[in-house]
Amino acid sequence: MSTFVFRLEAPRPNFALDMTDEEREIMGRHAAYWQPLVEAGRMVVFGPVLDDSGSWGLGVVESENEDELRAFAARDPAVTSGTANIEVGKMLAGFVRPR
Repeated sequence: MSTFVFRLEAPRPNFALDMTDEEREIMGRHAAYWQPLVEAGRMVVFGPVLDDSGSWGLGVVESENEDELRAFAARDPAVTSGTANIEVGKMLAGFVRPR
């Protein structure tokens, strides 16, 4: 099984702190969209990050099918609505704590 890192690039640095009601609704759908991977135990970590550059989203997912995972990410409501972009990277090696 491979491990993938997702970075959700928001439309502006303070996005997590100043979302409009419409953006908040879209991000609620975004979180719900990924929930099945959380419940299945495939999502290692998922959520917003605040750092010196502003806010962005982080997801770390285990998957055996990279193409399927990339296609799933492309259908994320935050992406299809044009609210955010998702960058996907494959970890060359990784260590995940035991379940």
